[in-house]
Amino acid sequence: MIVLEDNFNTIIKDKTYIALGSFDGLHIGHMGLINKTLELSKINKIKSMICTFKNHPLSVVNKEKMPKLLIDNETKLNLLEKLGVDIVNLVNFNYDYMKISPEDFLLNMHRCYNLKGIVVGFNYRFGYKNSGSIELLKDYSSKLNFDLHVIDSVMYKSEVVSSSRIRSLIAEGNVSEANKMLLMPFMIRGVVVKGKQLGRTIGFPTANLSYDDTLLIPRIGVYFTVIKYKNLFYKAITSVGYNPTVNSVENNVSIETHILNFEKNIYGENIELYFIKRMRDEIKFNSLIELAYQLKKDKEFAEKQHLEKFS
Repeated sequence: MIVLEDNFNTIIKDKTYIALGSFDGLHIGHMGLINKTLELSKINKIKSMICTFKNHPLSVVNKEKMPKLLIDNETKLNLLEKLGVDIVNLVNFNYDYMKISPEDFLLNMHRCYNLKGIVVGFNYRFGYKNSGSIELLKDYSSKLNFDLHVIDSVMYKSEVVSSSRIRSLIAEGNVSEANKMLLMPFMIRGVVVKGKQLGRTIGFPTANLSYDDTLLIPRIGVYFTVIKYKNLFYKAITSVGYNPTVNSVENNVSIETHILNFEKNIYGENIELYFIKRMRDEIKFNSLIELAYQLKKDKEFAEKQHLEKFS
C-alpha cells in the first residue's frame, strides 16, 4: 500500500477510484464506502484510494471544539492495508487547504489523481466552510466525466452508525456496544512507564500506559481488556481513573493494567490495549487489603472471559 501526505502536489499516473471522508474510528458505516471503492477498482482494474485527513480539521478551524479521536493514524493505515486498499492519502489540513473552494477541490482531484470515480457517504460535505454538497458532486461528475457513487447510511439497532455515536458510547464506558460497530475493538497504544508500583505490594503489579491525549479514553472504571505485546495476546484488568484508594494528588487520568499470567519487565516498551468489557466503577477502598480482595474478584472474572485475538 502506498501512503501519501499530499495536498495536491503529487500527480498519480494510474487511474483511481477514490473514497472521501474523515474515517475516524473505521466502523461498519465506513465499510460501505471502502468495499464499493475496492469493488469498482477491481472491476475496472485500476487503483483504489482513500483520501482522508492526517489531522482533524477542527485542530485548525477551532481547536477547542476538536473531539477526542477514536483511532490513531498508524492503526488506521494498518487496517486499510489489511482491507486491500492500494493508496491512502493523509491530507495535511491547514489554512491553505481549508480555503479551497468545493469547485477547486474537485478540479484538483481530477488533475492530480487521474480520477475515474468518487465514492462518498450520503451526508458528505467538502470544500471551504463545508459548502460542497452531493448535488455539486453530481454536477461535476458530468462536467469532468467521473463516476459518482453515494453510499447510504448503515443502521445498527435502528440508529445510524457514526463516529460521534461510537464516541459517546465509549465515553459512557459502554465499550462492548461500541465494539460491535468498530472494525476492531477500541484500542489505545502507548509506552509502558513506571508508576508508584504499589500494585506489586499486594500481588497485582500493573503496567502504566503513557498515551496520546488527543485520543479518546473510556469512562473512569475497571475494564476487562486484552493486551497485545510482541504479537502475543494476554488477558488483563485495566483501571482507568485517579487511584482514589492510594490518595493520589494527581489530576491526570491514569491507565493501569494488570496482565494475567505475565511476569516480564516491559518498561519502555510499546503495547496495544484493547477494551472489551466494562466490569465496574472505580471505588475508593478503606485499605489496600480491601483493594486486593476486590482485585482477586476482578481477576476471577477476567480469567473466565474469552481471549480476543486481532490480526
